[in-house]
Amino acid sequence: MKVSTVLLASFSTVLLATVAAQSPEPKPAFAGQTDAPKPAKPSPPFNTQTIATGLTGAWAIAFLPDGNILVTQNSGTMRIVRPEGVVSAALEGVPGVKAVAAQGLHDVVLDPDFARNRTLYFTYFAPPKGEAPASWPIEFFYERVWTKPFIERRTMQLGAERVARAKLSADNTKLEDVDVLAEGVERRIVIARDGTLLVSGADRFRFYDSDLDGVEHTFADNPDIRRNFTGRVIRINRDGSIPKDNPWLSRATVLADTFAHGFKDPEGAALNPQTGELWMIDHGPQGGDEINIVRAGKDYGWPDVSYGRQYDARQLDGRKNVRVGDGATSRPDVEEPIYYWVPSIAPSGMMFYTGDLFPEWKGNLFIGAMAGQHLVRLVLNGERVVAEEQLLTADKQRVREIRQAPDGSIYILHGASIVRLTPKK
Repeated sequence: MKVSTVLLASFSTVLLATVAAQSPEPKPAFAGQTDAPKPAKPSPPFNTQTIATGLTGAWAIAFLPDGNILVTQNSGTMRIVRPEGVVSAALEGVPGVKAVAAQGLHDVVLDPDFARNRTLYFTYFAPPKGEAPASWPIEFFYERVWTKPFIERRTMQLGAERVARAKLSADNTKLEDVDVLAEGVERRIVIARDGTLLVSGADRFRFYDSDLDGVEHTFADNPDIRRNFTGRVIRINRDGSIPKDNPWLSRATVLADTFAHGFKDPEGAALNPQTGELWMIDHGPQGGDEINIVRAGKDYGWPDVSYGRQYDARQLDGRKNVRVGDGATSRPDVEEPIYYWVPSIAPSGMMFYTGDLFPEWKGNLFIGAMAGQHLVRLVLNGERVVAEEQLLTADKQRVREIRQAPDGSIYILHGASIVRLTPKK
């Protein structure tokens, strides 16, 4: 309990620092790339129903065909939540998890044929060989790592980012046949229209000459460093094999599963229902949270190009507003985000609404805001954001996850609770 308390206190400190210290407002690359106006017509009233409470560190949810909800918790626990709010004991068979800083047990997604094969996919941070699963204070992944010389960092055994598949037992009590499909990523999983898995992973600063929140130089001399170690989206088949049309297969020095690169901390992702393309959040440093359309072989900038600045709190020499890379917010060879936020809202979770229960919201994009403590509703016109509305602002709770239920209602992870949104009659 003492370790968990320290960990939560550390996260709170980081989030408060994010809100208090922000970057200067950068110049957008095009009109409407940030600070969209409120919708001409605000959202109609809706009901909020608390389904379950006490889910500390809850990270993702998945709706099971039997009406129950599968929930992951960052500390390494999966649970089943019944519609009436009963929360099960921890599922057995979940592999050991190391929870440290932003690492832990994260996303869970059901196979399209789950009703028949009981297969699911999940992401997590595994402890190194010989280390027991545990929750560690945040400093063991940040201050005790990025302050060390690069050569020393390369020998540190901190753990491994993994994506795995397993089967959920028929009685919903355990995972069976756990199989690790890939390493190096552990954030969001999206199943593409062609059936492949698109999995996002955060910047692995410890493996290259980086100082956690960006660098004060570029990697123009060796771009493959960024392709392999910055935040990536990988593309694999559902058995873990490599699709034969992945974009970097002809380049021996780039990991074969790489689909796109140059991200910092992509904590939300979803397929655009109109185009089938992957849209993804990138949680920036001090400001510079982004929404990107992720395309094969493209570069999204980190840690050379960013609309944010490095964290003031991380500068050992007391400097403020330290630029990322050479200070560029745009570059011709880097994909522009379709939208960004300064100051940071700390986004996590992403959902395109496609249901009929909220006709006014059909086609809108929803994003959770953790530091911002609200639910973001974005009105779109093609690939452009034309309006932004903040919902649930009075509750002062972090929104980590947002998913559309089979009946068209919306479920969010709201603090340590699961909350259901339905129209107010």
